[in-house]
Amino acid sequence: MAFETKNVVKSQLVAEVRSLKNEGMRFVSMSCVDLGDSFDLLYHFDLDLKLTLLRLTTPKGDVVPSISGIYFAALIIENETQDHFGIKFDGLALDFEGHF
Repeated sequence: MAFETKNVVKSQLVAEVRSLKNEGMRFVSMSCVDLGDSFDLLYHFDLDLKLTLLRLTTPKGDVVPSISGIYFAALIIENETQDHFGIKFDGLALDFEGHF
């Protein structure tokens, strides 16, 4: 299994995710790592056993664009991340507002 990691900034995230979807990649999940003053959000995608990770580092208290408009299933992990880490996602297809 091969993998690649690409660092993105908040303004690139939605365009990068849309590009991966257009390439036929499947959204697998997202991981969140607490770095102290910031978070690393790792978006996991797969196509034919090739794993692609997008890494977005965001300061605590910052709002991150949701990818649920591109991959509807992302609303589950984005809501869980809001509940567990306090990260706010802008544009969530369905926002449980901390009650997921």
